[in-house]
Amino acid sequence: KIIQSRLFYPTFITGLSGNGKTFSVEQACAQLKRELIRVNITVETDEDDLIGGFRLVDGATVWHNGPVVEALERGAILLLDEIDLASNKILCLQSILEGKGVFLKKIGKFVKPSQGFNVIATANTKGKGSDDGRFIGTNVLNEAFLERFPVTFEQSYPTPTTEQKILEGIALDLGVEDRDFCKRLVDWGDIIRKTFYDGGVDEIISTRRLVHIIRAYSIFKDKAKAIQVCVNRFDDETKQSFLELYDKIDADFDLTATGEKMPIDQKAYS
Repeated sequence: KIIQSRLFYPTFITGLSGNGKTFSVEQACAQLKRELIRVNITVETDEDDLIGGFRLVDGATVWHNGPVVEALERGAILLLDEIDLASNKILCLQSILEGKGVFLKKIGKFVKPSQGFNVIATANTKGKGSDDGRFIGTNVLNEAFLERFPVTFEQSYPTPTTEQKILEGIALDLGVEDRDFCKRLVDWGDIIRKTFYDGGVDEIISTRRLVHIIRAYSIFKDKAKAIQVCVNRFDDETKQSFLELYDKIDADFDLTATGEKMPIDQKAYS
């Protein structure tokens, strides 16, 4: 609705990793046929990267617009991805976040926003850093900078029904016709997330990771292999717990096929 309104209304979207923050903005722009310019923010991102600067072309220095100026002039949606990784160099966007455009002091030119221009930022935190260390590298953003975003959306993972539709759609695109497997994966992810929110586990299965498993299944043609290679990123205890849980959910799943040992002391997810 914000993008459709074509009003300048900077928007901040926060939520855990892999729940579709960036993808949702991309899809909203695609449905509305709006141009999207995405910038992946890092701690090294500075004014030159965002606004633009001089570049050496055929022995001469030539001004090149940065993505922010391009979005301003074209009335595009500017997506600042992972904005909480930024340093204080991001403050060069202050006037832009007020809807006033920007003065390019290096070439003496003022660029004002075209109709439809807007800024959307995504982040795993709310710009206050990550106390638990899950999102290492995130920074505490300037309060005046954050205040220039009128609204903040707290995006959670999709509902099981929606998530199942996502997985089934991707599975069909990959030639995998197994709705039951998609349903089992969604149930598995949902239980793990509830356990995570209750403090029972330290890791979580994201929608993105479920998609990874579907893709792995389309490659290896083996459920056990697909799940195993996609949970290998976790520590051994967590990986074992996740595999055991899936073994309880899917009667056709063979945990021994993953090479993991069944523990004497079965840990319960109930």
